[in-house]
Amino acid sequence: MTATSIERPFTVVSLLPHLLDTNGDAGNARVLAQRARWAGRAAQVVDVSTRADLPEHVDAVSIGSGTDAALLPARDALRTLVEELRIWSNSGVPILAVGTGWELLSWGIDLADGAVIEGLGLVAGHAVPRVSRATDDIIVSSKYGRLIGFENHARDYVGAEASPLGRVVYGTGNGDAPASGPQIEGLTMGEVFCTHLHGPVLARNPGLADYLLEAAFRRSGLSYSRGAMATSVDDTAQTVRNQVAVRLGQSAE
Repeated sequence: MTATSIERPFTVVSLLPHLLDTNGDAGNARVLAQRARWAGRAAQVVDVSTRADLPEHVDAVSIGSGTDAALLPARDALRTLVEELRIWSNSGVPILAVGTGWELLSWGIDLADGAVIEGLGLVAGHAVPRVSRATDDIIVSSKYGRLIGFENHARDYVGAEASPLGRVVYGTGNGDAPASGPQIEGLTMGEVFCTHLHGPVLARNPGLADYLLEAAFRRSGLSYSRGAMATSVDDTAQTVRNQVAVRLGQSAE
């Protein structure tokens, strides 16, 4: 533990929130910052649209989802930050990417009209069109606990079979179950986490938020402990998850 790591605020970068916040996913950055404050750290969210917006130090990164109309401008903006994204991912900075934000980090996006948008190539796999849009609640079994959210995507994701976020209990996730294994959701690569879950996912699943915070604190030589103020919020999130699970024919936790 160093004096510098204690004095400087815990900094969460929210990438392109003006383009990638269709489902409220930019709120994931605020969740991380607030839970860091409840754990006793000063914290801030820095909205980054260009390199000029980058803070001196980055503890965690949040990338939300956008419309297809925003795919090209968002991709072009992210390209100017690709070196930073590569450094963050290689050095253990937790990165959460949701929906099209995730797709833009991939090898690329196949569109329904046959066009292909080249991605940044930072995570394995690519997005391919679905016959019908996936719009429903989703339940995922993962090592970070049971995750519950809402999925709203027109594309499946292929090529992430080796490192999924979890196994689909209810919903679509990355696509139909392969013949050789379970239906999966999301992708993980080191401390990079990609998912279709909206909600925002960290507000509805604080266990995943705490895992990201543990990784970020550990990287700074600090120990993370959930703050007392988080208890009532987490109880509310648990109640909501249980209500959704029971409605979908699953047991409460």
